[in-house]
Amino acid sequence: MKSLSIDLETFSDVDLKKCGVYRYAESPNFEILLFAYSEDNGPVHVVDLACGEDVPEHILAALTDEKITKWAYNASFERVCLSYWLRKHHPEHFCSYSIPEDTVGYYLDPSSWKCSRIWGAYMGLPLSLEGIGAVLKLNDQKMKEGKDLIRYFCVPCKPTKTNGGRTRNLPEHDREKWETFKSYNKRDVEVELAVKDRLTKYPVPEFIWDQYHLDQEINDRGIGVDMQLVRNAISIDAQTKHSLLSQMQNSTGLENPNSVSQMKGWLSDKGIETESLDKKAVKELLPDADSEVADVLLCRQQLAKSSVSKYKAMENMVCADSRARGCFMFYGANRSGRWAGRGIQLQNLPQNHMEDLEEARNLVRDGNFTALELLYDNIPQVLSELIRTAFVPRPGYKYIVSDFSAIEARVLSFLAGEQWRMDVFAKGKDIYCASASQMFHVPVEKHGINAHLRQKGKIAELALGYGGSVGALKAMGALEMGLQEEELQPLVDAWRSSNPNITAFWWAIDAAVKQAVIYKTAADTHGFHIYYQGGMLFIDLPSGRRLSYVKPRMGVNQFGSDSVTYEGTTNGKWGRIESYGPKFVENIVQAVSRDILAYAMQTLSHCFICGHVHDELIIECSPGVALDAVCEQMGRTPPWIKGLLLRADGYECNFYKKD
Repeated sequence: MKSLSIDLETFSDVDLKKCGVYRYAESPNFEILLFAYSEDNGPVHVVDLACGEDVPEHILAALTDEKITKWAYNASFERVCLSYWLRKHHPEHFCSYSIPEDTVGYYLDPSSWKCSRIWGAYMGLPLSLEGIGAVLKLNDQKMKEGKDLIRYFCVPCKPTKTNGGRTRNLPEHDREKWETFKSYNKRDVEVELAVKDRLTKYPVPEFIWDQYHLDQEINDRGIGVDMQLVRNAISIDAQTKHSLLSQMQNSTGLENPNSVSQMKGWLSDKGIETESLDKKAVKELLPDADSEVADVLLCRQQLAKSSVSKYKAMENMVCADSRARGCFMFYGANRSGRWAGRGIQLQNLPQNHMEDLEEARNLVRDGNFTALELLYDNIPQVLSELIRTAFVPRPGYKYIVSDFSAIEARVLSFLAGEQWRMDVFAKGKDIYCASASQMFHVPVEKHGINAHLRQKGKIAELALGYGGSVGALKAMGALEMGLQEEELQPLVDAWRSSNPNITAFWWAIDAAVKQAVIYKTAADTHGFHIYYQGGMLFIDLPSGRRLSYVKPRMGVNQFGSDSVTYEGTTNGKWGRIESYGPKFVENIVQAVSRDILAYAMQTLSHCFICGHVHDELIIECSPGVALDAVCEQMGRTPPWIKGLLLRADGYECNFYKKD
C-alpha cells in the first residue's frame, strides 16, 4: 500500500463549529461512528464502528506508517480525530512526534498526511467538497442528504415525548437512515478520489506540502490561554452591561434602551432624527448633542461594543491543558494562498494602546470590578484592549514576537523596480515621510520639518499601492483624518507620478494577463510568467508556487472597459469575479509576502512557533533565547528573491501584546 484515503463520521457532545476539532475530539463522549477508506485508489470500504465492526489491523498500522500517504478532504479533521481515537482504543498503534518539551504529543505526526482541500485551494477552487465537486462537474457528487444525516446521528438531539426522551440518535433508531449514512460516508471518499484524479495534471509542489505539515504542527502545538483572565473578563463584561443598561434606563425612562426603535423615539422627543444608530451614526450625532443625550449615546456605544466575543471564542476552543488549537487555516485565502483565521481569529485582534496595560490586566484577572469602575470611564474598551494579553506562554517560557517591517511595501517596490523606495528601505528611513517628501518635493521628518505631511504620505501609501483612487482614500478614513475632499484627487495624482515604475507595473501585468486570456497563450513581464492552460490562468511566483484563476475570460467592467473575469469565492459565494492589473498585482505582492513568511517559519521551525498574524510570528521559548538571533533569522532573504531587502523587528513579553 502506498496511499490510504479516509473519511470519518463522528459523534461528540461538543459543538464542532464553535469549538474546533481539537476540543471536539477531546470530549470523553467523542467517538468514531463510520470509517470509510480506500487503499491505493481502489474500492471504498466502510467500517461500521457504531455497530461493532473493527478496522482491519493493516489499516490501523498504516495510520502511523510514514511510508504510506494518508489522504482526506480537510485532513486535519481525520488526523486529529484518529489521534484521540487511537490513543483510547488502540494505544499500541499510536505514536506522536517532536520532543517531550513540545505540546504536540497528543497528535499523530502530520508529515505523512496530505489534504485534497489544499490541492483544490492551490488551484483556486472552492474550499468545500460539495463546491469543488460542482465546479469540476464530477460524475459522483457529494450526497445532499448529508447535512440532515449528520444532524441526526452526529450531534446530541433534544429529548421529546416522541423520541422517548433520548438525547442521542443511534443506528437502531432509524435503520434506513443509517444505511443511507453509510452510503454518504462511502461517497465522500469516492468524491475525494475523483477530485485528486481530476487534478493529477496539476500537482502541488512538495515544498507546499512541507509548509502544510509545519502549519499542522503549529496548530497541534496551540497557543496558551490565561483562562482566569478570560473568565473574569466575561464576568466583568456582564456586570458592565448590566450597569450601563440600568444607567440608560434611569436617564431615558425606556424599558429597553438597547432597542433601536425605542431609542430612536427617545431621540426624536429630544429633537434629534436619525436613520441609524450604528457606530458611525452615533459618532456623527455626538458633537451636536447636549450633555444628557451625549451621556446616553456614549453609554449606548459602550453597550454595543462586542468586547467579549473573542474571550468566549477562547473559552470555547481551549483544550484541557489551557491551549487553544486549530486557530490557523492553511491556504485559507484562494487568491494569495495566505493563512486564514479560525475560531478566535488572531488575524483581527484589537490593538492595545493603554499605557497601564499590565495594571489593567491584573485588575481584570483578579475580577476587581469596583476598581475598574473607579479608574476607567470605558470598561468595554479596556476589555477590548486586553484581548491580546489573554495569550500567555507556559510557565518558565517567554514570548518573542517578531514581524517584518513594511513587508508589502518592500515587495511591491522590489518587483516594480521603484529604486527610490528601495533606497529608503536600505537606509532604514521612514517610508511615510519619504513618500510625502517625494510627492510634495520638500523634506519631511516624523517629528521635525513638514511633519504634518507625513500623515498624507501614510494614507497615500496604505490606500494607493494597488491602483486605489479617491474612493480608496475615503475608505481608509482620509476625510476623518482631516484631509479635505478637494485634496484627494491631487494626492492620488502626486502618489502615482512619484511612483512611475509601480504604476507601469500595474498596467504591464494587466496587458500580460489580457494577452494570455484572449489568445490562450503565455506572456512574460517583470520576471513573471503568466499563461493560460487547460481552462485556467496561472501566474508563476518567484518561490516556485503559482497563483491559479479558474475559467478566465474577457468581460466588460462597471466602467464599460474590457476586463478579465474568473470564477472564485467572494462574500462566501462562488461566482464571477472582475479583476484588472492593480488587483492582480495585489494578489502577487500578498502571495510573495506570504511565501516570505512561510520561508521564515521554516527557518525558525526549530523554535516553538505557536501563532502567526499576517507578517508576524509568535514564538514560545525559554528565557535564554536571544531576541536579536530570532529577528536576524526571520529577516533572511529567501534565495529565490535575491536583492530584496528585508528587516524583522521584535520584542519579548510575558503575555501577547502590540509593542
